[in-house]
Amino acid sequence: MEEANLKVKGMTCQHCVRAVKNAIEPMAGVKAVFVDLPNGEVKVHYEPGQADPAAFRAAIEEEGYEVLQ
Repeated sequence: MEEANLKVKGMTCQHCVRAVKNAIEPMAGVKAVFVDLPNGEVKVHYEPGQADPAAFRAAIEEEGYEVLQ
């Protein structure tokens, strides 16, 4: 299992947390999504070869948030 760490700008509340988690959790190969709201961080545990970390960024940005790294 691998971990993707993303710095996300624009998350301000629990609705934001749910939006991000709901965008990523259903993706193939994703095992867990952790959102640290105060620090603006999203950690995704995933199976290499089954999930594409670039897709995590795209899904977050599609929800209206900015991925800084």
